[in-house]
Amino acid sequence: MKPLILVTNDDGVFANGILALTKAMLPLGDIVVVAPDKPQSGMGHAVTINNLLRLYPVKYDIPVMAAYSCSGTPVDCVKLAIYKVMHRKPDLIVSGINHGSNSSINVIYSGTMSAAVEGAVESIPSIGFSLLDHSAEADFDAAGRVANILAKNALQHGIPEGVCLNVNIPKGQFNDIHGIKICRQAKALWEDNFDVRKDPAGKEYYWLTGEFKNLDEGDDTDEAALANNFVSVVPVQCDLTAYHAIQHLQHWKL
Repeated sequence: MKPLILVTNDDGVFANGILALTKAMLPLGDIVVVAPDKPQSGMGHAVTINNLLRLYPVKYDIPVMAAYSCSGTPVDCVKLAIYKVMHRKPDLIVSGINHGSNSSINVIYSGTMSAAVEGAVESIPSIGFSLLDHSAEADFDAAGRVANILAKNALQHGIPEGVCLNVNIPKGQFNDIHGIKICRQAKALWEDNFDVRKDPAGKEYYWLTGEFKNLDEGDDTDEAALANNFVSVVPVQCDLTAYHAIQHLQHWKL
């Protein structure tokens, strides 16, 4: 029996990145696509609880088992796919290929990665893929080839339970990539700012801007790998317990 693979994303069901990812998965198994009907970047692990959720079949030119557009978030897509669309749990979930980086702290905000994290919650091997190119004309060929390599390994070797992979891929041609590195997440943050603007009625509104600050000089991080034209692979766990802080808190007078 062929592996069953779920493909999703946060850029929308017809985004170029998900089409490239779906094509990259075709040699590896039977494919079902469930993805948002509109861009959902920055949604993190949001789920829909106070609104209707709808699924609509869509037609792909790619030979998949089924493809659906979902009115909800990337996490909604994974949940609906597992419990309402697929006849059994998938052997692998892949999310992306995202337009733009999800390295370092960006993993917290990413809808692409939250779909993969939801897969890890369900004990399904899951990988999120992102390409360091925001352009509408981005070339996903190299990213697709990297996705095929890593998905093939995940199917063959598995991923530890409760863990998913955050994969970021440099912009450029496949032959320009120096290799694939297993990394840790760099310590970084967004130095936020809000532009104050006015709408056509003259009322003020705020537009989030900011600057990414890498505070980590280590050479074993995802940011270091990407700066040197390596693909970065960071294992991400859904257990957010800060184990190193437990002993400190035990000294509190509670």
